[in-house]
Amino acid sequence: MYVIKFEDLSKSDIGIAGGKGANLGELTQAGIPVPPGFVVTAQAYEKFMDEAGINDKVMSILDEIDINDTKALQAAAEEIKNMIKESSIPEDMVLLIREAYNQLCQRVGEDDTDVAIRSSATAEDLPEASFAGQQDTFLHVAGDDEVIEYIRRCWASLFEARAIFYREENNFEHSKVYIAVVVQKMANADKAGVMFTVNPSTGEEIALIEGSWGLGESVVSGDVTPDNYQVDKKDNEIINVTISDKKVMYTNDENGTSIKVDVPEDKRKERVLSDEELIELTEMGKRVQAHYGEPMDTEWAFENGHLFLLQARPITTLGDSVEESKDSSSDLGDVLVRGLGASPGMASGKVKIVFDIDELDKIKDGDIMVTTMTTPDMVPAMRRASGIVTDEGGVTCHASIISRELGIPCVVGTGDATSTLKENSGVTLDGKKGLVFEGISETKEEAAPVAVSAAEAPIITVTEVKANVSMPEAAEKAAATGADGVGLLRTEHLMLTSGVHPGKFIADGREDELIDTIADNVMIVADAFYPKPVWYRTLDAPTDEFITLEGGENEPREHNPMLGWRGIRRELDQPEILKCEFKAIKKLHEKGYTNIGIMIPLSQSPEELKQAKALCSEVGFEPHKDVDFGMMVEIPAAAIMIDEYIKVGIDFVSLGTNDLTQYTLAVDRNNEFVAKHYTEEHPAVMKLIERTIRKCAEAGVKCSICGQAGSVPHIVEKLVEYGITSVSSNTDAIADVRKTVARAEQKIILDAARKRLE
Repeated sequence: MYVIKFEDLSKSDIGIAGGKGANLGELTQAGIPVPPGFVVTAQAYEKFMDEAGINDKVMSILDEIDINDTKALQAAAEEIKNMIKESSIPEDMVLLIREAYNQLCQRVGEDDTDVAIRSSATAEDLPEASFAGQQDTFLHVAGDDEVIEYIRRCWASLFEARAIFYREENNFEHSKVYIAVVVQKMANADKAGVMFTVNPSTGEEIALIEGSWGLGESVVSGDVTPDNYQVDKKDNEIINVTISDKKVMYTNDENGTSIKVDVPEDKRKERVLSDEELIELTEMGKRVQAHYGEPMDTEWAFENGHLFLLQARPITTLGDSVEESKDSSSDLGDVLVRGLGASPGMASGKVKIVFDIDELDKIKDGDIMVTTMTTPDMVPAMRRASGIVTDEGGVTCHASIISRELGIPCVVGTGDATSTLKENSGVTLDGKKGLVFEGISETKEEAAPVAVSAAEAPIITVTEVKANVSMPEAAEKAAATGADGVGLLRTEHLMLTSGVHPGKFIADGREDELIDTIADNVMIVADAFYPKPVWYRTLDAPTDEFITLEGGENEPREHNPMLGWRGIRRELDQPEILKCEFKAIKKLHEKGYTNIGIMIPLSQSPEELKQAKALCSEVGFEPHKDVDFGMMVEIPAAAIMIDEYIKVGIDFVSLGTNDLTQYTLAVDRNNEFVAKHYTEEHPAVMKLIERTIRKCAEAGVKCSICGQAGSVPHIVEKLVEYGITSVSSNTDAIADVRKTVARAEQKIILDAARKRLE
């Protein structure tokens, strides 16, 4: 068979239709919306090469190639491609292609319908070999004569220099690699892009979606830095939305030809995908992954509101384990450029800026390649580089995919790396955080993670289990438990280690030293948990703890410091200290530690939240935009007025049940005479907790608990039932709390199932 419709193909037909064609057939049979089409099979290509009498000549040229000689490789590739383009296709094959194209036109109800002509090599899109962009794709081809001409061009692209190089490097015999050609109705996309059904760098069950205006070519090629979205597949929660400045797009001209144009000014920074479209995409991704039984790399398009899948292939960059060692950039120089972390790892070397393919020879082993965007022709040079940095592109573009497959650290979408970085200067890049630092650094090796035996396999829960951390030196131990982040990072313990009152730092003109003290200590925790969230609570030390510090002699003597001048009420009276804290977290965000959120303690009025956010804005750090901003709920007033706080704007809430209990019951938890009356399970306390959790859930605000109640099993069961987002406990209790959370979740599922059976 020389021509086969998608409906008659499945994923087992790679030898006939190539990886792309076989997967489009598989998707079609699975009921996934795919634009219709057909495949000109690999056997058609084989017959063409034999009857044209050029097969032996091609193999002879390939035998003499030195693939590391870039110019010689390109010259040989051009010679082979020209031989193919000038050879005639057998007439019986031409008739079959014309007939299949005419049937497709009839099916979609269009004369000379536009189609995409896509190469589908038998060594492409395989589980063990998925190398993006080896062969060519041609868009908006119309008319049977044009279809036949571009099929021949696809055949010729099997011998692009990049494709020859890849086959040699991966020990594929040229004579055993054939090419099929996909002919598929064009999806005239309003918006399009790429979706990985898991995070391609970590393997987390998060749909990673990138999209831009027009055809998906702008995203795949890296011509544009697309919007980036992350959706938690467990509950379809949209956990990250990054809107980019999308400067160009691919669309059709009056002749139906695909052209690159400027995006209209009013759409450049407009969000491409709505929440509803993201969920629709995520659900389709779940279907595709479930059907194939493995994570998938897909291309999608929306046309007039209808979602189509254009391609699917296994993700080949995950390896045998999704665990990765942590990279530390805490001891590096100034940040020169920022972008998206596309391929994790640290790399140092000399900058080599490449604007044209003729400049590839200057990339030597260990250099940092800096370019506007990589192309498939650059792959040989990319292999020599120790790291890649690009101006444009997202984490699903060519540079990102190839870098992950090659295991090379990569930062994309910097916007200005080619103009900011200097030729031959030394730099270090962090491919996880998306940063490029000044200078060459010898990065330290991190300790390998402790292996988990089969009997100790981690328990997976929807409700996150986090750690409470008071001291930087405890961070590594807490992170080693597998905690899902830090639900409470207590500032006072970090600040008090200096032995100097924070007010004295400011009075002595040592504000920068105070900022550095906070930042250096917080960074240790943020680095240990990166990229998991760390919620930093601003200063909440009672006056009796400050008195002992150098400079603390002027602290007031309070009869009951627990009810006194502490928390946000004190910080708004001494805003200079609070501003130093905000500046410290801002400094860490600028170094790439964007996993840190800020929460204010002991608030009794939404007005305090407003004032705190205004101070944060004053230091050039915008709440919600630049940093997640939340609050503790420790006073009954805050729990009762949680609706009003939500209106002011909060990203997350943490229930401090120790203070909430003592303030609700008028019981000093440090007073031995009334300690017997202190209980988090008092109905009044539990009602305040339940109210806060349910109101936050309704508003889409994350809600956690960091007090002692979060370590009590039967209370945890109730918290999970109420809908709490996470539970934060002391390090030694994390394992037990996770088991309790898992049991509570299973009980809810079981109870629901029993009710359905009644």
